[in-house]
Amino acid sequence: MNAELTWQQAKAHTQAMELEIAALIPKEAVISIDQKKKGVLLSCNKTQHSWNGSTTITVTGKTKIEPILKEVETHYQIGQYEVGNRLDIRGSCEVQVSPHNTSDENYIVAEGLAPHQIRIDSGSPCFTLPEGIYPGGGF
Repeated sequence: MNAELTWQQAKAHTQAMELEIAALIPKEAVISIDQKKKGVLLSCNKTQHSWNGSTTITVTGKTKIEPILKEVETHYQIGQYEVGNRLDIRGSCEVQVSPHNTSDENYIVAEGLAPHQIRIDSGSPCFTLPEGIYPGGGF
């Protein structure tokens, strides 16, 4: 937790990490990268929130997604991250990446809902909104 962190800084940091993860996908497999411009705030506790957003990468039809997810997992196992994998409700692999020094910031990298997509769902470190800022709507 960083008491000085603003929602704008949390968003910028989280979106940069989404793009860092997206950059691990082989360039020849990538058709497009669509990072949502806005996200939502979710409560961390009574006084703090996290910014949550996503990036979707569309890949070529011949691209095997699970090996890419395994490469993301391997990449982040070295260093300052906790990494895990599991099968989602559809039976598809997903990888979760979280910095060691925080329990709230996380990134879930998985096969998208549409064919030939990889989705990165993200949650920023927690921060305190300034007084008078309503946490609803898009940020």
